[in-house]
Amino acid sequence: MIFIAGPCVIENDEILEEIAESLKPLATNPDIDFYFKASFDKANRTSLDSYRGPGLEKGLESLARIKKKFGYKLLTDIHETHQVKLAARVVDILQIPAFLCRQTDLIVEVAKSKAIVNIKKGQFMNPADMRYSVLKAIKTRGGEEATYQESQKHQILLTERGSSFGYGNLVVDMRSLVIMREFAPVIFDATHAVQMPGAADGKSGGDSRFAPILARAASAVGIDGLFAEVHTNPKIALSDGPNMLTPQELLKLSNQLLEINHLIKKDL
Repeated sequence: MIFIAGPCVIENDEILEEIAESLKPLATNPDIDFYFKASFDKANRTSLDSYRGPGLEKGLESLARIKKKFGYKLLTDIHETHQVKLAARVVDILQIPAFLCRQTDLIVEVAKSKAIVNIKKGQFMNPADMRYSVLKAIKTRGGEEATYQESQKHQILLTERGSSFGYGNLVVDMRSLVIMREFAPVIFDATHAVQMPGAADGKSGGDSRFAPILARAASAVGIDGLFAEVHTNPKIALSDGPNMLTPQELLKLSNQLLEINHLIKKDL
């Protein structure tokens, strides 16, 4: 299984390395294809006063140090086309945020790079319509149709993070995993799926208790990987703390997911 894990945003190099160190058991597990995740900029924070990150240049320098020290493959998200070339020199997966999953110029520019493309399904999207976002990337890389096999060949991933349900809440329709897996490998974002957007006085709230439950359910349905934001002390995290897991919680969950995946992979 693919495991993508790390803090929501780069806070400082000390905390970044502390979290990276705590995730070594995932990176050294032969049954896991591990990617360390951190954002250099959170451009879609609820409030103008919320912490966004160190920015493109300093953020990529921090990620490059993580790669050099730990040997990890990396994922970061980008919001604008001009960020792609610089980010692709450092990271292995470029992620298109959920709010930008239909942004044609951004998808095309990322697909022009050599990085793996991970497109997060928007909270407002019909899962079947994500086929067209995938197809934008596939056609840019010389393919013609959106199928699971073509997406694998051209290194395109989709990530499910839940759908808007009224105000300030998300739900996960497990059918979406099956629908989207018809045309791309699917990652389940366990921590953003329990986020409560804008529900904490200008910040997003959440309830991390439910992240392992949803992750186990998604694994039983059939997924290609897990995405989880992790912090050694979620209570003081500068972004997404209420829905994040501790490294210990993720390590325990990873063993459960691998067992579930082993049981059902013959049917996938």
